[in-house]
Amino acid sequence: MGIAVNLVTYLTATMHLPSAAAANVVTDFMGTSFLLCLLGGFLADSFLGRYLTIAIFALIQAIGTGLLAVSTEVRQLRPPPCGPGAAGPCEQATGFQMGVLYVCLYLIALGTGGLKSSVSGFGTDQFDERDARERAAMGLFFNRFFFFISVGTLLAVTVLVYVQDHVGRSWAYGICAGAMLAAIAVFLSGTRRYRYRRSSGSPIVHILQVLVAAARKRNIAKQPLAVSALYEDRHEHARIPHTAQFPCLDRAAVMAGDDDNEVGHDGRPTPNPWKLCSVSRVEEVKMVARLMPVWATTILFWTIYAQMITFSVEQATTMDRRVGGFEIPAASLTVFFVGAIMLTLAFYDRVFVPLCRSLMTGRQGLTNLEKIGIGLVLSIVGMAAAAISEKKRLAVAATSGVAAAGHGSLPISVFMLTPQFLLVGAGEAFIYTGQLDFFITRSPKSMKTMSTGLFLTTLSLGFFLSSALVSLVKTCTRWLGDTINHSRLDYFYWLLAVLSVVNLVAYLVCAMWATAPASSQAEQPQPAMVADEKC
Repeated sequence: MGIAVNLVTYLTATMHLPSAAAANVVTDFMGTSFLLCLLGGFLADSFLGRYLTIAIFALIQAIGTGLLAVSTEVRQLRPPPCGPGAAGPCEQATGFQMGVLYVCLYLIALGTGGLKSSVSGFGTDQFDERDARERAAMGLFFNRFFFFISVGTLLAVTVLVYVQDHVGRSWAYGICAGAMLAAIAVFLSGTRRYRYRRSSGSPIVHILQVLVAAARKRNIAKQPLAVSALYEDRHEHARIPHTAQFPCLDRAAVMAGDDDNEVGHDGRPTPNPWKLCSVSRVEEVKMVARLMPVWATTILFWTIYAQMITFSVEQATTMDRRVGGFEIPAASLTVFFVGAIMLTLAFYDRVFVPLCRSLMTGRQGLTNLEKIGIGLVLSIVGMAAAAISEKKRLAVAATSGVAAAGHGSLPISVFMLTPQFLLVGAGEAFIYTGQLDFFITRSPKSMKTMSTGLFLTTLSLGFFLSSALVSLVKTCTRWLGDTINHSRLDYFYWLLAVLSVVNLVAYLVCAMWATAPASSQAEQPQPAMVADEKC
């Protein structure tokens, strides 16, 4: 966060990139960081284990941050400085200079992806869920885990941003690299005391096995198939009841002539998992498939989130940021964003949940789908507030003459932007916890890591969608100019608000579908279903 939140100002002020291009660099970097969580999760589940994954990718992140510190210090790796009094246009960074910056950023993204995919799961590995005391301690672990993430974010948007703006970016990034190395040393010091769990294989591979097995049997003759005729290899207590939904996937569990001619390690015939899968394995894939509509309709929220660390920070750089004799760094305005998250979570836990328990018997607060819905609504209101604030800012820029020069500080307080930070921040508090709860509780036990990866891909795709929308709008309209004062960012914000309203309607439909119980056929005597029915 300490790198991403203030990166857009470095790209525009030091590397002299146009406003839209700078925003896309940031969102592509963030999107790649979260997308690489899938790679980290795959390596942890299939080859390395969580411990080695954390150690290796944390070191990669530290190396990338250290190289970034060096690249911001070496003069040859950035264009000549260009101030308000420059005679001609500012010289934009060369391809080589941007290439070096990209190498540093994407090394950090690679390390972040591997780290995020495993660190929370490795923490839960230290607790035995069968023990009541340890199960209770696990809940405390998550509270502390999120608390320290929030503390780190606050330090990033205040102390580190101040160091970047007033001491030097190389110093700030060097502090980040040093802190990462210290964290690695602390992590390694507990090696002998950790609990380690064996990997059961990658959930991605298990999903592919079901899809491949079902595709291989796509030409099965049209005939009713009894559930009892489908293959199952798990003990009764570990089985997942069969459901009638997505019947085309059930083909993966249909026995064929050559499905059990493989020989296992114990010398017994073993089905090839790429040809035959158990009913329980198929049902696990169905459970993941049921998550996808909600997954798709939460992506747009993170596109709106991306505006808070790109265009909103650029807006702040043009406004009056003085409080007494102190000037607030533009990126530090995101402290309102982080503060809104923490205050919303505290209010929900300490006020709203106890109130629900006292007024409604058996009610423990909002459901995960209700939280997501509230988060989407708040993001719409936040974008509307951002559009109104931007229209006022542009009006001041037009009357003050600063827009013509493209430089300088407008006579309008930066705190006019606080409503959009507060609203979207409160929205993140609801949607983040709602998404995480939804994906973890509704996914099969063997795919908990996969469910966390699915959640993180919504962030990744949200950032990539932001880049795509910015590029599309810049190509088709004149809303996004080279500088923030020569743009109509308010129109872009209204576009996001309208798209979010449409997305909210789609989400409500998907949420109603997700709450409808899937009909189980497990307890009926040889129920029938048609194998070639479409999913």
